Amino acid sequence: MKKYFAPMFATLVILLCMNSLDVSAQRPDYEKYGRIATAVIKEDFPGEEVRDYQYMGRKQLSDGQVVDSFQFKVTADGKPLLATVQITHDLKNNRLLNLTVTEQTQQ
Repeated sequence: MKKYFAPMFATLVILLCMNSLDVSAQRPDYEKYGRIATAVIKEDFPGEEVRDYQYMGRKQLSDGQVVDSFQFKVTADGKPLLATVQITHDLKNNRLLNLTVTEQTQQ
């Protein structure tokens, strides 16, 4: 019985590790659009520091279209700004439809 304990324990540990790896490998569905929003902010504010990034959520429009919002804290000309990127896309074909960037000064 003792000689079977070590292989069974090792198998159990391996199965538990594989299960936890599978969960961590799942990516949020807004990740693609977060990368696009980050690239747009870096292009709009070249050489400026992007201090923080936050996913603000998703708003359902009609017929499979959604708007994902991302907010960035950016320093521009030494002044802190909040830049919001709103990306409208279609969930059915996973295509970008519209992209809007708005800026507001931060106190």
